[in-house]
Amino acid sequence: MNMKPRILISRAEHIPSENWNDYATCVTQAGGVAIPYDLDTYYTQTKLPEYDGIVLTAGIDVQPGRYDEKPHPKVTDWDIRRDDFESALIDDALQNKKALLCICRGIQLLNVWGGGSLLQHLTDREPHRARRNPINQDIESGWHDVSIKSNSLLHQITGQNIIRVNSRHHQAITKNSLGQNITGTGLTPDGIVEAIEIANTHWTLGIQWHPERPEMAGNTDYDDGAKKIWNAFVEAAKSTK
Repeated sequence: MNMKPRILISRAEHIPSENWNDYATCVTQAGGVAIPYDLDTYYTQTKLPEYDGIVLTAGIDVQPGRYDEKPHPKVTDWDIRRDDFESALIDDALQNKKALLCICRGIQLLNVWGGGSLLQHLTDREPHRARRNPINQDIESGWHDVSIKSNSLLHQITGQNIIRVNSRHHQAITKNSLGQNITGTGLTPDGIVEAIEIANTHWTLGIQWHPERPEMAGNTDYDDGAKKIWNAFVEAAKSTK
């Protein structure tokens, strides 16, 4: 009997507008076993648990000193321990040819891990920035298109040249800030890199949007940027067993 792939999903600080269970639900629905892997747990263990794939989740900013820059005035919240924790997960996944999906903060850390940098603050709120609803104070996502590079992993997964995705970030990767061995495979109309890949790895994908949020995961109109990605990720994790 084939065992379901074990997926480590990183978990750190609590952010009211984000829900770790959304990631777990998507992994489970795609046929994987979702395993929380907490920041504090990492620092009390001598080795990682057994796993077949890793998801790096959204969260606070990557510490700018990691890419040799001073913080922008709008960048005030980071955790070096989390940066080290998730960088170690990237190292382990790539060294052991495991599936790796990096979401929002995750794509940014992956790029920095690869020697790249970040645009520390997007001045224009639209279309990328999440914003508060003036009526109920919920944080609502922005929405925009992403053009997908042909012959990329993302193109193979989606079968599309353009997809529609949600957006909830104030930092970004640009074409000039990519790491040396990192390829940008998804681009917004205003030039922000929203998908990256690393060649000659088992399965490595970073995406800036949030495929775990119900607004995408629960709407078949957005399957190209959500369900198809979760399914492909878990399938890739199966092949590492």
